[in-house]
Amino acid sequence: MTVKMMRSAAALTCGMLFAIGAIGAITQSAGAQNPPGQPPASQAAPAAPATEAHARGDISGDWQGTLTLPNRSLRIVEKISKADKGWAVKMYSIDQGGQGFSGSSVVLDGSAFKFTIDLIGATFQGTVSADGNTIAGTWTQGPNPLPLTLVRATKETAWEIPPLPVAPKPMAADADPSFEVATIKPNDSGAPGLQGLTVNGRNFATRNSSLGDLIGFAYEVQANQIVNAPDWINKDRYDIAAVPDQEGSPNVQQLRTMMQKLLASRFNLKFHQDKRELSAYVLTVAKNGPKLKPTEIENTLPGLGMRPGTGGLTLVMANGKMQNFTSFLQMLVLDRPVVDRTELTGKYDCSVTFTPDDSEFNGHPPKLPPPAENTEAAPNLFAAFQQQLGLKLEAQKTQVDVIAIDHAEKPSAN
Repeated sequence: MTVKMMRSAAALTCGMLFAIGAIGAITQSAGAQNPPGQPPASQAAPAAPATEAHARGDISGDWQGTLTLPNRSLRIVEKISKADKGWAVKMYSIDQGGQGFSGSSVVLDGSAFKFTIDLIGATFQGTVSADGNTIAGTWTQGPNPLPLTLVRATKETAWEIPPLPVAPKPMAADADPSFEVATIKPNDSGAPGLQGLTVNGRNFATRNSSLGDLIGFAYEVQANQIVNAPDWINKDRYDIAAVPDQEGSPNVQQLRTMMQKLLASRFNLKFHQDKRELSAYVLTVAKNGPKLKPTEIENTLPGLGMRPGTGGLTLVMANGKMQNFTSFLQMLVLDRPVVDRTELTGKYDCSVTFTPDDSEFNGHPPKLPPPAENTEAAPNLFAAFQQQLGLKLEAQKTQVDVIAIDHAEKPSAN
């Protein structure tokens, strides 16, 4: 399992706070493994189209095809079924695992078929053959569309969808872990815009992180909520490699606990908690209610990230709570704390597309590819939240928890 916390300045990267591998299901990256017992997609025999003709307009069933990328091929399975209104689609990239992604905006107009998978920013558009056994079209996810022909599968030709991975054994819920071993080294790369925090098995690491970043992660606060601090806490940067002293995969709160102890022991951090009236953003449910889908992602930590969207930038959350969303917004996007007053307690999948401005991303909004011809610019973040998520984000002065620094030291060299 991998957890990432990334900050992107000028260039748009996959900016994950807590990242799940499946969120970029069809990307042009290498490294995914084929399920045990199955050949690589590039060696898999293409599925033969079904011989039985189907009634015009009947596309229900399992469909499959292969995306050919520059350095690999990926087998795609689409399960299409009738819905209360129109059609429903669930997509599987089976060479990247067994996680399914539900389609939206599914439309069959004569022989023209189209759907979108919001969570991964993908669209398929194709034409159903006269006998109803193939759909020849284009898969678009990113700047380079790819041809994809879907063939109706039969019992004999259907590709097996691999089971979801077994969740790693969690650390005991009542555990109070510390880092057994921790190495801290200065990072003098001079690139503060690219940072990372990862957990891979029992190996914890940060890259290019300031003490301010580490405090923000450990105590879930935004930069403006850290007060009375020496200026070096945001200038000096460090790489950390550490191993927990207990077995099992830690949850997010256990990660924060270990970081809190590390800050106290290695940076000699001392502080007291206080409240200040600060400029903040308050998140509430809009008048007509939220437009959020309960999560369909399993066996993963929350996933939050960014990608280019239609007319702007898209923020994506998978398997996340509002607390995860507000933490992401205040750490990476907005210039002040975000206070959650939605009273929403579930886990959700959602995406919102907006046009960033110079007040966001610490004055360095991500560079986006030129918009497609005849594409309207996405609304600003605040309008997009109301229109697309049914949430209201308003600037207010309000009482906010702060971390008041009493003492901090640069860590000794390892």
